[in-house]
Amino acid sequence: MAGTTIVTPPALEAGTLRITPLGGLGEVGRNMTVFEYDGKLLIVDCGVLFPEEHQPGVDLILADMEPIRDRLRDIEGVVLTHGHEDHIGGVPYLLRNRNDIPLMGSALTLALTEAKLKEHRIKADTRVVREGQRLSVGPFDLEFVAVNHSIPDALAVVIRTPAGTVLGTGDFKMDQLPLDGRITDLRAFARLGEEGVDLFMVDSTNADVPGFTPTERAIGPVLEDVIGRSPRRVIVASFSSHVHRVQQVIDAAHKHGRRVALLGRSMVRNMTIAEDLGYLHVPDGVLIDYKKAKDLPDDKIVYMSTGSQGEPMAVLSRMANLDHAIEPGPGDTIILASSLIPGNENAVYRVIDGLTKLGATVVHKGNAKVHVSGHAAAGELLYCYNILKPRNVMPIHGEYRHLVANARLAQDTGIAADRTIIGENGTVVDLKDGDAKVVGQLDLGFVYVDGSSVGGVTENELKDRRILAEEGFVSIIVVVDAKTGKVISGPEIHARGMAEDDAVFDDIKPKIAAALAEAAGNGVRDTHALSQIVRRTIGRWVNQRLRRRPMIVPLVISA
Repeated sequence: MAGTTIVTPPALEAGTLRITPLGGLGEVGRNMTVFEYDGKLLIVDCGVLFPEEHQPGVDLILADMEPIRDRLRDIEGVVLTHGHEDHIGGVPYLLRNRNDIPLMGSALTLALTEAKLKEHRIKADTRVVREGQRLSVGPFDLEFVAVNHSIPDALAVVIRTPAGTVLGTGDFKMDQLPLDGRITDLRAFARLGEEGVDLFMVDSTNADVPGFTPTERAIGPVLEDVIGRSPRRVIVASFSSHVHRVQQVIDAAHKHGRRVALLGRSMVRNMTIAEDLGYLHVPDGVLIDYKKAKDLPDDKIVYMSTGSQGEPMAVLSRMANLDHAIEPGPGDTIILASSLIPGNENAVYRVIDGLTKLGATVVHKGNAKVHVSGHAAAGELLYCYNILKPRNVMPIHGEYRHLVANARLAQDTGIAADRTIIGENGTVVDLKDGDAKVVGQLDLGFVYVDGSSVGGVTENELKDRRILAEEGFVSIIVVVDAKTGKVISGPEIHARGMAEDDAVFDDIKPKIAAALAEAAGNGVRDTHALSQIVRRTIGRWVNQRLRRRPMIVPLVISA
């Protein structure tokens, strides 16, 4: 990480628990933390991060697993706190290297993970756990605690070792009126506080938001009102795993005599799993295949789709570009029932603009209460600190400003600043005798998934892609005499992605020929060296004359 001082951690002392986050700190995504005790490893979560605009062509970004690559046999298991992509999406890439690592999580979490693994043709060792359950995994004594989130069946995990007790919340909030009646188990939190929590690793995403996260139930009446007033088709976009939101849309549609069609492969897959496991309740006759939905009157259908983050290939973006069988128009209502993941703002607003141009009415969090966050705000976090009274705190899951805000909340409740750790990916923390201390900083990077390539794309290649996208491409072909070095043919220059016609390069051709002639006079015959001369000559000219820095690919052929 830029600006980070790399410090090699010392050998792990006996009786010490080492905690190393490989992802999820300083970012919203690719959550993954490694716990080590007595030579054995436990991993909590293994997620992905979605690319931003400055990472063209990248499909997913994984946590850097290099620190554990040679220690796969030491992994006792992976705990998955819930079924969101930023917590389970990296599991197939871990299991490619060792497919018998036990996976532990709730029934829904593991079902979603298994569906993902099936796409990668991986059969995993999955072990369903439940809130209140306690079990030993190697030297780790684990207990699972129910927490609220924007997906059912989320779990916090307690990790007990002789070195101390760690409580990791995963993603959570404290909705007192959840749709499924399953609240964050504050009684368990209080019991753990009495027992003593040596390190509290707590979700930070909304730490800079004052007050309390609104209840999910507040969304239902708003969706009912918007759907009830819509004159034509309704299209609701949300995360493909947001079971509660889909339930609310189904209930609202059913109340107004509409049927619901699910759009998007991941939406259909996840909701089928949720219904099969009893987490989604669908009245008879409400769901309809989207291919048959077009035969219904426009005021009798609600489409539930993916694409709420402006993803280019997701259903909603394709609709906005008129690249989908469903083409929104005047009288249609589009509801974006999700919050914006940091970094996706521009993409989402482009989709909103595109849909608005088509005449549709777009309802989103900015103009209606159609979404609430799945993360605890400052007020809820303060309650947690006061209930638990942890000895040490390490904020997780959030961009740097979120981690800092969370640490300040901890300090406001009386936790000393030197017991509040603001870490980064690769920060190594050792816990022993109630003390948590930073003992090292690993050099971690981004691991890019690009099609079938994992880790093959480097920062330099992304830079090349950005140059191609923003500055264009210039190729130069020159044939020189192998004996004399003089130009026989060319230079032949072609440009792509530049506003100027190729004729603009006529002025530089004599200068290239002159530079090659001078090099030949000095005895330079190596084609690579001559190519570099061509690159420098045209590069300076393009920069000065055209104010551009394109990718330049020279080819000097010796004949």
